[in-house]
Amino acid sequence: MKCPFCGHLETQVVETRLAEDGDFIRRRRQCGACEKRFTTYEKPEVSFPAIVKKDGRRIEYHRDKLRASLNLALRKRPVSTEQVDGAIERMEEKLLNLGVREVASHRIGELVMRELKKLDKVAYVRFASVYRNFEDIDEFKTLVDEVQS
Repeated sequence: MKCPFCGHLETQVVETRLAEDGDFIRRRRQCGACEKRFTTYEKPEVSFPAIVKKDGRRIEYHRDKLRASLNLALRKRPVSTEQVDGAIERMEEKLLNLGVREVASHRIGELVMRELKKLDKVAYVRFASVYRNFEDIDEFKTLVDEVQS
């Protein structure tokens, strides 16, 4: 591991700890040249399916895009970052458990809608109105009636 301070290539692991949730390993390292300490994190790399857009393009999965969609729908709503992180974890787990190489973008949209429905009804309606491309107020009314029942 290269030292971030001096660029020396020899560093020594001083301490290793498993993260509280067990998802990654935290390592304290010390540079052999400048003797400064720094922390590295090690986590498994998983391969998510490619996303197939409506027009047939295939794009790479990006967690940040999923988070941005959720945050946009949840803007100014009383939902914590921990709740959003949990929703993202559940959606990613479902994507990985599909065991496929590609997944249609509408399937991810449905996963987002399910999670938003659990988190916040207003955010769910916001997202659904854009995702389902509502044309008139009757479609809104139908969705709101569905959420209220």
